[in-house]
Amino acid sequence: MPNADNWQGNVLRDLRSAPAQPGRQPQERTATPAQAPHQAPSPVPAPAPGVPVSPSPAAARTVPNAQSPSPADRPAHTRRPTHSPDSRPVVDGALAGTARRPVRGEPSVLRVSRAMRRLVSSSAAREVAQLTHVAECIQQPVTTGRQIAVTSIRGGAGKTTVATLLGTAYAHYRQDPVLLVEADPALGSLPLRLGADALRWTTADLADIVEPQMSLLDVTGYLVQLPDNAWLLPGSQGRIGAMLSTSAYERVMVALRRYFGVTVVDCETLPAEVARVALSASQARVLAAPATLDGVTSTYAVLQWMQGLPRHMIAGTVVALTGTAARPGIDLAAAAEKLRSTGAAVHVLPHDRHLAAGGALRTDLLARPTRLAAARLAAEVFQLSQKRR
Repeated sequence: MPNADNWQGNVLRDLRSAPAQPGRQPQERTATPAQAPHQAPSPVPAPAPGVPVSPSPAAARTVPNAQSPSPADRPAHTRRPTHSPDSRPVVDGALAGTARRPVRGEPSVLRVSRAMRRLVSSSAAREVAQLTHVAECIQQPVTTGRQIAVTSIRGGAGKTTVATLLGTAYAHYRQDPVLLVEADPALGSLPLRLGADALRWTTADLADIVEPQMSLLDVTGYLVQLPDNAWLLPGSQGRIGAMLSTSAYERVMVALRRYFGVTVVDCETLPAEVARVALSASQARVLAAPATLDGVTSTYAVLQWMQGLPRHMIAGTVVALTGTAARPGIDLAAAAEKLRSTGAAVHVLPHDRHLAAGGALRTDLLARPTRLAAARLAAEVFQLSQKRR
């Protein structure tokens, strides 16, 4: 991408300037690669320092409705898809009725006691200082889109939860668009975690559609709109046997990088081929691991393997130890220190009842320690991504 410290301005203008008409996709505008996205940003109020919160309905209306572009609205130069998949719900209607009401991340007794301690101590001031620092780190401008890959050594380690927390934090703090990509087509749960209602186009579909001359509005027509100026590219439509080749993944990521300030990729578990490609192509990597003895042991083995790769691989990796129980079966401090000895950074995400319950993630229901830990994780990962061009 050419030098453009404020390239996000034209991106924001594209998203906000075209009013939607009832029953019709907003009028799409085309732009050459030299035009989008390289102009001064329009005034946008900076997000207030603090933890990510669930967006209001007004925030969700600041971007156009993300439906598939109709043939009448699609520019003539845009490549027409070879097929038009039907929209499918993320959760079957019968199964959706089995979900219980979301629970808060910690019991009310703990919330009250923590609030009382903050009133009589200086912890409140420390939290404000920490969150101010987090906001400053995440809001740093980028000249080229940052790609952050999240993976794990096995399923159930919390990688999709970590990817959701990161994407939510970046979308809350940053002013430019944020993209979450599901590079795990084998029934991945990223759309469910993000609260998406329906899916249509997938990562494999866009490999043959996206072209350099497309505008941002052309591209977002194939994505799932999320709150806070964020977008989702699903890996599948919930069908068993969906495949994603490395060549298709590379084409999509190269094409989309110019439109989004930060892209968070929810990868397959290692050692899948697409996951390895995503890790090597990203500016920062997050390795999710359960805070258990076997989880730490397998993660340590992966980090030792990464030590044999170019130095920037291990230096740009952060381990996210996710709590699986209120009382972990290992010494977290000792385990984190052992993992740090490999050269990787380590962050601990405490056990949270809301996260453990699955389903759509609501940041307002997370326990306060979880929100603070997720914000600090997002800040360090983004800082690491800035060091790698």
